[in-house]
Amino acid sequence: MSAQSPDTLTASEMAHAHPNPHAHGDGHDHGTRRTYLIGFALSVILTAIPFWLVMGDVIADRTIATLLIMAFGVAQIFVHMVYFLHMNTKSEGGWTMMAAIFTIIVIVIALSGSLWVMFHLNTNMMPGHTMNPADMI
Repeated sequence: MSAQSPDTLTASEMAHAHPNPHAHGDGHDHGTRRTYLIGFALSVILTAIPFWLVMGDVIADRTIATLLIMAFGVAQIFVHMVYFLHMNTKSEGGWTMMAAIFTIIVIVIALSGSLWVMFHLNTNMMPGHTMNPADMI
């Protein structure tokens, strides 16, 4: 295509021209079939392993099993962020990385808060735990 002004381009030349120079190579990783398949395979693996750990009763210590399952969950979140949401330091001028940092903060709050609540519910609601009215005062 010659260096003509847009006014003198034919309809065929305009159809093949890219009016937006930022349409390609703008730092967005749109993903390929290969990257989506890798992400899918990793997601399946990161789901199957914790399922096997629980259903097979592989780890006797529940604390270790819980921490390991949470670690697999966090790894799966990162797989989804990288392979499906295409978050990296180059996209959107770094704003996707800010979103990733915010996601990490929310995950830490949600996981630690959930464990804290579950631990205290387990401690305070044990069977055989009787409430004495005199203790309530």
